[in-house]
Amino acid sequence: MNIATTKGTARNSLSLPNILTYGRIAAIPVVVGCVFAQSVMDGPLWLRWVALAVFIAAGITDYLDGYYARIWDQQSAFGRMLDPIADKLLVASCLLMLAADSSIHGWTLWAAIVILCREILVSGLREYLAALRVSVPVTRLAKWKTTIQLVAIGFLIAGEAGEMVLPATTLIGIALLWLSAIFTIYTGWDYFRSGIHHLIEEDGG
Repeated sequence: MNIATTKGTARNSLSLPNILTYGRIAAIPVVVGCVFAQSVMDGPLWLRWVALAVFIAAGITDYLDGYYARIWDQQSAFGRMLDPIADKLLVASCLLMLAADSSIHGWTLWAAIVILCREILVSGLREYLAALRVSVPVTRLAKWKTTIQLVAIGFLIAGEAGEMVLPATTLIGIALLWLSAIFTIYTGWDYFRSGIHHLIEEDGG
């Protein structure tokens, strides 16, 4: 790699959209730490509100990084690689923490398992298809799935603190998580079908 390419890569990695993505990753230990301190270590309920505020800010950056990348023409291979990773890390970490503190329990664990398995499946398919130079665009339904998923996790993070304001907070979160799981199955099958199609084509060729 020549010096000009190296400088270009460094400049792209420090663009505002990528900095917002870094912020989303940095938010993970804060959210998880606050929920852990409140639930496992019997900390004050206001920690739930801090966790929720940071989680909402992280969710907003998921929209803003793509928006600024488009309007400022700062889209980069590095950003396209890091953005979905940041999303998956945030969702997976929160689901695991919410399962650990029993906000997600019983049959609802299956909804979380479906979501996590789908993320692993899609990541594997994207890696395989990338080797074939085949891009898999994010569908509108997949975007809705992500939105519902984030809203569901937000309600569950609020948890007991949220119940003091809206008694059905946890119930709403669980209902939305199941709805997200349904969308997850459908969109996951869509990606899987696309991957199988290209796999058959490659084997046939």
